[in-house]
Amino acid sequence: MATLRTSRSAITSSPSLTRRRALLAAGTGAVAVGAGLASAPGASADTKRRGKGGPPTEGRIDTHHHALPDAMRAWAIEAGLLPPEGGPDWARWTLRETLEVMEANRIAAGVASAPVPSVAFRDRAVAKDGVRVFNESLAELVADHPTRFGFFANVAMAHIDLAVEQAAYALDELGADGVIMMTSTGGRYLGDRAFDPLFAELNRRRAVVFVHPQGLPEGGTELPGESEAIADFPLDTTRAALNLIATGTLDRYPDLSIILSHAGGFLPYVAGRAISAGRQGEGPDPEAVRRALGCFYFDTALPLSPYATPTLLAAAGPTRILYGSDWPARPAREVGAITADFDRDPALDHRARRRINRDNALRLLPRLAARLRR
Repeated sequence: MATLRTSRSAITSSPSLTRRRALLAAGTGAVAVGAGLASAPGASADTKRRGKGGPPTEGRIDTHHHALPDAMRAWAIEAGLLPPEGGPDWARWTLRETLEVMEANRIAAGVASAPVPSVAFRDRAVAKDGVRVFNESLAELVADHPTRFGFFANVAMAHIDLAVEQAAYALDELGADGVIMMTSTGGRYLGDRAFDPLFAELNRRRAVVFVHPQGLPEGGTELPGESEAIADFPLDTTRAALNLIATGTLDRYPDLSIILSHAGGFLPYVAGRAISAGRQGEGPDPEAVRRALGCFYFDTALPLSPYATPTLLAAAGPTRILYGSDWPARPAREVGAITADFDRDPALDHRARRRINRDNALRLLPRLAARLRR
């Protein structure tokens, strides 16, 4: 099995290295990676069940919930995407700690995803092998713990014919709850017509699409002392959302359910500006912007509380917001802090909080809902 040839100094130099930097550093090399890695073994039993052997009856559904089971991590190490030892905190994911964080924050189930920057799957052979390992690893996690996890499947957007096949396999054979898409691939945002075959297939299936940022495609100068996660990631999500609106993708594929990470970035805050620009002929159709605000789903992983809640409620209402922790990119203590802020947010009444915590996700994700009802 050949391995990715790249400079590991860029990957291992910082323990807090971001996901994007680690994988971008590795994605520049020539890749030839083999298959056949074993899936992660199961861990502790499900808890908080209805009687003996039943599923959790209460608790949050975490739709912004990342995972890196053993097979995924082994593949990434073999490919040179992660170092064998050390590396960023998020890469040291364990099932045991994940279940502890879920219990501590009353998270009944997490919809696991792996937001791999699109450049990591630029090579077709790597895309074919890596996506398979990632999706089958997450499917096994769900199989081992069906009432604690669902998953969003990866697809290789750089190879659209392959992406269509991967989506069909994940949804039909692996039981995925939807797919995760990065905001752009090869400098093209999701509204680009090159991605229409995949959107058409997913629209036919009335699928869920989880849109996750990866940083601005043209790069840029980082602010000294500031993580790109603070401004660039929300801006990247905002640009992807506006692109989907302006290109008419939402109107062409109305049966898709699209979740925007991190409360939609800045979209709810700048929606009025987009509508105003549209009236001046300098932006998308104002009515398209208004329709989009009523069509997108938004998660709370900005984090939403306490500052952004009134704006998002005004833009989308409480029926299109989903709880999201961003675990383990956000560590255990911080998951607890943002969840506590959400629980005491004065902008939310009991009914709205119940919808956001659980009901909206169960309505959106019927496969997970069915397992929880058994």
